[in-house]
Amino acid sequence: MDHNLALNLREGTQRSHTLAENTAYMKCFLKGIVEKEAFRQLMVNLYFVYSALEEAMRSHAQHPVVGPMYFPRLERVAQLEKDLAFYCSASWRDEITPSPAGLLYRERIQTLAEQDPALLIAHAYVRYMGDLSGGQGLRAVVRSALELPDGQGTAFYEFDTIPTVEARRSFKGQYRDALNSLPVDPNLAQKIVDEANLVFQLNQNVMHDLEPLIKDAVGEHAFDLIIRQARPGSTEHRHRSPELVS
Repeated sequence: MDHNLALNLREGTQRSHTLAENTAYMKCFLKGIVEKEAFRQLMVNLYFVYSALEEAMRSHAQHPVVGPMYFPRLERVAQLEKDLAFYCSASWRDEITPSPAGLLYRERIQTLAEQDPALLIAHAYVRYMGDLSGGQGLRAVVRSALELPDGQGTAFYEFDTIPTVEARRSFKGQYRDALNSLPVDPNLAQKIVDEANLVFQLNQNVMHDLEPLIKDAVGEHAFDLIIRQARPGSTEHRHRSPELVS
């Protein structure tokens, strides 16, 4: 493994990325099938995940590996709070709980924060680079499928300080440069790639928790037809839009 950590992460997680895009939840999502309760539950789980991640990143802002990858402008918790206020009741903070998979995801982040903080950057990489890449396409799907009122319901996907395709592309380049400048040896670099693959699995598990809601909404027959169709991975295409990949 060479010292291009950004490339190692990208190439080392391609299969995991493809598997994540082939969950039943994402296959339905990418076909424009967005069930409101399932989406709400996804936002709930992400709220707990990002709350743990961003608290951990802030607490280790002086760490030699974590610190250079701490970008406050990427934080999603405040945006998720806007979405939960929209999809839930005014007392949403007292009503939401993570799914079993969401709870395990959060606990993994909390464990790393205590025991092996350098690996937190794998979680930040997978989440934020996904949000800045394919997440922008998902925003359009959600807005169309749920017929959302202007300015509401998709704050999670919106980066006020990185608002355009060009700005996002530039920032992702900055992020990759920061990764490649980290003081990591080959052993730690491999551990970070391994952890990034685990992040994809943890995320898939959250999606699997939501599948019954999708199946109930679209019907078992339509659900089965959709999940039989394998999608090629967006990070494995030779010709692809730079906006759809990290």
